[in-house]
Amino acid sequence: MHSRFMRMTSRLLIAAVLSLSVPLQSTYAVMVATDQAAPSIQSQSERERISTFLDREDVRKEMQAQGIDANATRARVAALTDEEVHKIAGNMDKLPAGGDGGVLEVLLTIFVVLLITDILGFTKVFPFTRSIR
Repeated sequence: MHSRFMRMTSRLLIAAVLSLSVPLQSTYAVMVATDQAAPSIQSQSERERISTFLDREDVRKEMQAQGIDANATRARVAALTDEEVHKIAGNMDKLPAGGDGGVLEVLLTIFVVLLITDILGFTKVFPFTRSIR
C-alpha cells in the first residue's frame, strides 16, 4: 500500500515537472517602431538631465544644508522607475529659469520620492524611517 502511494505520487510529480517545462506559447520576434522604443530613450535622457542638475554646485550645497547625501541621491536617481523619472523631469521643466524656489521644489520632490522608497523598504537612506516590510 505504501509503495503504491509512493509510485503514484512520484508519477504525478514527474508529470507536473515535465508540464512546467513545455512552453505554452510560441515565441516570435517583431519589428519595433521608433515611437514605441522612444520612451526608454526619453527616460534615459531625462535621467541624465536629473543627474546633471544634481551635480550643480548650488544644488549640492542646498542638499548638504538639508542633510541629504549626494552619493545616496545619485544612487536613488539610478534606481527610479521610468514613470518617476518622467514626473521629476516634468517638474523640472515647469520651473522658472534661474528661480530660487525651483531648486527647493525639485529637491523637495526628490526628498519625498526617496522618503517613500525608504518607507516601502526598497532602499535605506534615511536613518529616521522604518520600513513597512
